[in-house]
Amino acid sequence: MAGLLLSSPRLSARASLVPLAVLVLLGLMVVPLPALLLDIFFIASIAVALIVLMVAVNIRQPLDFSAFPTVLLYATLLRLALNVASTRVVLVHGHEGTAAAGHVIEAFGSFIVGGDFIVGLFVFAVLMIINLVVITKGAGRVSEVAARFTLDALPGKQMAIDADLNAGQITADEARARRLEVTTEADFHGAMDGASKFVKGDAIAGVLILAINIVGGLILGTVSHDMAIGDAARTYLLLAVGDGLIAQVPALLLSIAAAMVVTRVGKQDDLAGQVGTQIGRAAPWLPVGIILGLIGLLPGMPIMVVAPAAGLALWMAFRKAPPLPETAEAAAAAETAADTSRIDWADVADTAPASLEIGFGLVPLVEDARGAPLMARITSVRRQLSKQLGFVLPQVRVRDDLALSPFQYRITLAGVVVGEDEVFPDDLLAIAAGPIATPVPGREASDPAFGLPARWIDPAEADLAEAAGYTVVDPAAVIGTHLNELLQAHAHRLLGQDEVQAMLDTLADTAPALAAALTPKLLPASVVSQVLARLLEEGITIRDLRSIASALVVVGPRSQDPAELAELIRPALGAGLVQALAGVKGALAAVAIDPGLENLLVQAVRANPGAAHPFDPALVTRVAEAVAAATNGLLAGPRRFAIVTVPQLRRPLWQLLHARLPRVPVFAFPDIPDDRDVEVLAVIGAAPAPTQQAGDA
Repeated sequence: MAGLLLSSPRLSARASLVPLAVLVLLGLMVVPLPALLLDIFFIASIAVALIVLMVAVNIRQPLDFSAFPTVLLYATLLRLALNVASTRVVLVHGHEGTAAAGHVIEAFGSFIVGGDFIVGLFVFAVLMIINLVVITKGAGRVSEVAARFTLDALPGKQMAIDADLNAGQITADEARARRLEVTTEADFHGAMDGASKFVKGDAIAGVLILAINIVGGLILGTVSHDMAIGDAARTYLLLAVGDGLIAQVPALLLSIAAAMVVTRVGKQDDLAGQVGTQIGRAAPWLPVGIILGLIGLLPGMPIMVVAPAAGLALWMAFRKAPPLPETAEAAAAAETAADTSRIDWADVADTAPASLEIGFGLVPLVEDARGAPLMARITSVRRQLSKQLGFVLPQVRVRDDLALSPFQYRITLAGVVVGEDEVFPDDLLAIAAGPIATPVPGREASDPAFGLPARWIDPAEADLAEAAGYTVVDPAAVIGTHLNELLQAHAHRLLGQDEVQAMLDTLADTAPALAAALTPKLLPASVVSQVLARLLEEGITIRDLRSIASALVVVGPRSQDPAELAELIRPALGAGLVQALAGVKGALAAVAIDPGLENLLVQAVRANPGAAHPFDPALVTRVAEAVAAATNGLLAGPRRFAIVTVPQLRRPLWQLLHARLPRVPVFAFPDIPDDRDVEVLAVIGAAPAPTQQAGDA
């Protein structure tokens, strides 16, 4: 709090400078100023212009001086306010002498005009032409083109950032910083396009103010102050030209600064280093020296002037020039070429847990020119699954693989292939989700995610296919859906220590006492990670980490075994498990197990405690046949159901049935809340078992 109180006055003072500066500018336009204050403000205007010019020379890229458009606006307003103030002084007190408007105006006027007013006017006109026609117009055109190109390229740059993020080449923080830089760059060039109009308008205003001072001075001098036309011209022309020059010098400096900022290319070095390195190369200087030497041999050419210039050019040609700065990619390539025997950890390590490898025929799906639809789909899949599962899924690296066929893709987790198929980027996949009366022409295929019959069709047949009952999806959606299913099925393999620690840190922010009671005091983070992974393995979301942590705090003193802990906390999560299956008020559709078969399975588990596969092959075959007979009609129906059994049998039975019924959960009786109704749809091993035995007999 003390630091905040100490810093507040400084922040308040800094924040009040801008409004104060605006008030000063308005005061310069309204309040008459003495000559001394005019001198002070004119010198301040020149100093501001010099500071801006020096900053523009030393920046590495335009965004290093992102405040330049605003600074340019204030500097222009300062100069215009001084023009108003000086015009008032010149017209009111000009008859008193050339020093009436201050010594700065008098000095500039005397130095440039001297004894010839016509020369002074011509010099002023030349400066105006240089500023208005050459520098200001050129800088304005560059600003306009840069703003247009930057805004046109903005969507492509943002998609490229998303593509790099999805491919795992950059982190989320780096992507956020690059998006901010791209947006700031577009805003800067747009502001520079508008600020260049201020500079142009200022130059035009300088000409008009000069004309007003000359005409007004001659009229006032001869009519109001009874001056001779020659004396009036001598006095007011000197003051007018001096006033115009003192305004045009900082205007010229700011125009040069604006031109330097908008014409900067590259960000490796400042302007001096960039120009010195590129112009300092030896190759261009040799022909320059030779040509200058030949020019010096022409009759009447001043050899004493040309010869030193030719000698300097030849010296630049034969001196040892500094090497051009190389980019990081060029340096890495040079290092690799120089030492091909060197092997780094980056050459053998793959840090991306999930990868999508594509054949070269699918590269258009990730190209920015076509909008990178696959990258956008992957981002959407990761975002949706992260919300659904309860932790941030790691990035999916996308890369091409020449070993694959042109239209093949392959999904790997930790280097292990979990899915692959083929898609055709120029076609659409028509999926037959139900009976189809009139099949559409196309290539026979199957949906990679769910195995449904499908056809690859021409996009022109999309309307016909939808009318026939097909579900039509594009290739990016096909890969995205397949990836979604595989990531969801293998989410427990993607949950690592870093993700769990991030979840625990978030829990510590919202429930610090609960987080402190859980880990590391009660359970180490590694045990919590294994418990969460077992929940994810069975499709249970860990989004409600608070409830999971509360349950672990209760059962943690009873065991340190992750498998046992995962079973003990299930009753605390039962309400959410049943609701995900049966809705808010519906009855839970259940499939029970015949008591005789259930007792047989329980005995097998007790005979092999802790075994991953406690059932013998004959019993596995019997259970599989019984489950198939009981659930065959239920799987095709719209209603989701669960298999219900005793607690000691729940996990082994799920492991037995998971490969055959991947979408059917297995509940223990304590998992079902007392206030939820249960509707038994079938009993495993009840009727089919005796019939089968009689047939075998």
